[in-house]
Amino acid sequence: MDAVIGDLVVRDLGRSSYEPVWRAMQWFTDIRDEQTPDELWAVEHDPVFTLGQAGKMEHVLAAGDIPVVHVDRGGQVTYHGPGQIVAYPLLDLRRLKIGVRDYVHRIEQAVIDTLDEWNIHAERREAAPGVYVAGAKVASLGIRVRRGCTFHGLAFNVAMDLEPFHRINPCGYQGLRVTSVLDLGGPSSLAAIKAALLVQLARQFGLRLQIGDELPEPLQAV
Repeated sequence: MDAVIGDLVVRDLGRSSYEPVWRAMQWFTDIRDEQTPDELWAVEHDPVFTLGQAGKMEHVLAAGDIPVVHVDRGGQVTYHGPGQIVAYPLLDLRRLKIGVRDYVHRIEQAVIDTLDEWNIHAERREAAPGVYVAGAKVASLGIRVRRGCTFHGLAFNVAMDLEPFHRINPCGYQGLRVTSVLDLGGPSSLAAIKAALLVQLARQFGLRLQIGDELPEPLQAV
């Protein structure tokens, strides 16, 4: 995985509401072809609950003033909000010659290796995608693959208000504990964690980070 096989264009979207970024991911996936470089979008979302394709509203216990958006990823319900890094790998799995299970495994490993830089021991769980520390979830995964290309991705709790997770059954699991890097003794800086995470994601897929100098086209007018 240390051999570089291509480029990974990184676009930092800053803070953004959820739906425009979701629609931009769909647009990018629809227009790309076998020559399109892979991309990785990093964003911090405004507060929102997202419910996956098989998601059940019964897992939304009390949304209150936070909107609920039904989306086209796998998984149940999760929360996005300030202080959380959301990373969207937009990868051509056919070109990378990896399967979906391996893809998920590599994303989880990137988070595990990122946390290890701050001496936080994390692990994955069989049949429960995501990354956990002492049984509490610190990162969630929700993905979609269309025509062999990925969108949606990873939500990594860094330094955020975790209260909204009490308004749902996170990922469809009643009583699932959720934590953050800050609560685990790590840094509160999103920039520091983001920089480490991007490097680890690129390494997992054998790609070279290239900084994109503009927003995706559908977001330029938002």
